[in-house]
Amino acid sequence: MKAIALAVSLPRLRRVRALGRVGFAAAGLIFLGAVLPAMAETPEQWVSLGERIHGAFGSYIALGIRIGQDASERLQAKPRDLEVVLIQGPNSPCPCLADGLMLSTYATPGRGTLRIADEKATADQLAIVVVRSKESGETLRYIVPDALRTKLDEWNRKLQPIARYHAMFEQPEAGLFTRGVLEVQPEWSNAH
Repeated sequence: MKAIALAVSLPRLRRVRALGRVGFAAAGLIFLGAVLPAMAETPEQWVSLGERIHGAFGSYIALGIRIGQDASERLQAKPRDLEVVLIQGPNSPCPCLADGLMLSTYATPGRGTLRIADEKATADQLAIVVVRSKESGETLRYIVPDALRTKLDEWNRKLQPIARYHAMFEQPEAGLFTRGVLEVQPEWSNAH
């Protein structure tokens, strides 16, 4: 993990590309922005938004919401103030985490503030999420262990959508991710 201490090499971050795989979800979010309140307030609203954007509400979306809310609170971010990069692990089943991040941070591929990196995290990591406040420049890094994948997949098989949301938010943070502050600021900030 020492090579991952910075987790994201700065030259590699420059090669981060806009999300193609969640482009349709971004278009849906833009459409829903005209129809729904900008931020969900209840678990039922989060599940409903996730289902409308992604087509279903799974535990990976709930994890993205949890990380996004944590980052928004810790960085004291206003809507559209965050830039987010998702680096998936080699065993990550899908970029569903990105949809949860998009819902909870207002970062979108269309604005260039939500990206999925071409590079992969290490095999022991399900994902690395880097969140930067455009206003303050402060940057947080979340590392999600690959071992969590078993639990997330089990929740998807056994629990209904609202129960997945509650299971995610009842879990202690230490069982979901580790969070750290990046002292060296990434050079990928060029969002609108």
